[in-house]
Amino acid sequence: MSSLTSSSLLPPVWDGRCLTLHALPAATLGVVIDGSRFIDLVAGEEGSAKLELAFSPSGNARLALGVATADAGHATFAIELGQPGLHAVEASPQPLRNLGAAEQLVAPEATPMQREIAIIVPVYNAPDDVERCLDSVLAHTTGPSRLIVIDDASTDVRIAPLLDRYRGIAGVDILANAQNLGFTATVNRGIALAGEADVVLLNADAEVAASWLTGLRRALHAADDIATVTAVSDNAGAFSVPELERENPFPAAWTFAETALALWQDAGLAYPQLPTGNGFCMAIRRQVIAAVGAFDVAAFPQGYGEENDFCQRACAAGYRHLIAGNVLVRHARSRSFGHERRQALGRAGMQVLRERWPRYEADVGAQLFSFERRVLDWRVRRIHAEAASRHPRPRALCFGTTAGIDTANAYDTLMLTSSNHGFALGRHGGPPLETSASLDARTASTWLQRHAIDRLVLAREALDPASTMLASAAVRLGVALQCGEQFDADALRSFPRRPA
Repeated sequence: MSSLTSSSLLPPVWDGRCLTLHALPAATLGVVIDGSRFIDLVAGEEGSAKLELAFSPSGNARLALGVATADAGHATFAIELGQPGLHAVEASPQPLRNLGAAEQLVAPEATPMQREIAIIVPVYNAPDDVERCLDSVLAHTTGPSRLIVIDDASTDVRIAPLLDRYRGIAGVDILANAQNLGFTATVNRGIALAGEADVVLLNADAEVAASWLTGLRRALHAADDIATVTAVSDNAGAFSVPELERENPFPAAWTFAETALALWQDAGLAYPQLPTGNGFCMAIRRQVIAAVGAFDVAAFPQGYGEENDFCQRACAAGYRHLIAGNVLVRHARSRSFGHERRQALGRAGMQVLRERWPRYEADVGAQLFSFERRVLDWRVRRIHAEAASRHPRPRALCFGTTAGIDTANAYDTLMLTSSNHGFALGRHGGPPLETSASLDARTASTWLQRHAIDRLVLAREALDPASTMLASAAVRLGVALQCGEQFDADALRSFPRRPA
């Protein structure tokens, strides 16, 4: 069933996987899913446009669609994945759910948190940004990590005393170049100092939030052929969400931390793929550096193209690059250089890339608007639209007890229960979100990732196989583990906070 306001917009056709829309040739058809913009399609010469849904953007089988043209009319209807035909629109859209088979999860045998990772922060002036960046890293980084900060001979006299405040913190190395080497050489110095560790490149004008490094680690270890993983941002060009190449404000009702938490929980784990990453916040697998080398200092001395060239070399060696849509990093964007110099460096870097990798721009264009990327941007729009009615909280999973956890205020709490019929995961008094006849390593790992569990709470005396399975998965995945009222902070090896 569809509602049409103009006879010139013919009824859509849904075959269970592909939507066919009819309009005048060259007409633009705006497609809205569950109240949020998804895509603009352009009708061909024959007067039709098609939208194939590889999977449900919301994770629900039924979707409410709206289709409109500037001058031809508007149609509203509902579709169901896998079932041909149109349906009446329900009163309100269903909540966002997991993306099922489209998810890219860490395998139950993988150990993403056990490998050390070095966070490299090159510094050049902009002390306010630097302080905000380093404080956020120290506050929100968990797992075996090192922080390598390198001052590239800053001219701002405030930088040296600022960095001195971080000296002596365990796991933090504060270094300085004797003379200005440029961004790329400074990054390469950090990569060399990191030894055999994987690395994260983090711009000094970036700010991270809770679970940022855990999210990058999981995405990096979702498959063996992943070379880099880049976070998303409010202001990072092609990695901006929900609108590309724009500065995206956070919802007025939320702080950056709350927005980041909302994406961590609901952006989904169907990581889009691109032929490149972005060094504002990019995790790199060490074996890829060993295979293709570090960044090209001669061609990109001040950056702006060095990570793209590196990623293209990795592509040529058979590796892929992902976008971690559930990891949001705030980015001020190049205050060290200024807008005009940044544009000039970008143009120079792009010229080198065109000469070395003639297909680079075409490959970016082919993947930048992939279905997975459109789903990510759509989910972020949905998340932003719900900000006024939602207060994001960290998520706890309780099995056998809720002792020592503030279920009313501090945590969004899920319960795992067992019975003769198996295991069920859900909220108290609500329908199950997940069920399983047994709880094996794969199920435990999947549920902890899929539901963005930040803390696992087990009964102090629980030594049963299910509790053991959950605890093992939590340690592997970087989930905080609490037994009764005792919280195992050592399992995460967090950075100590900077002394006041």
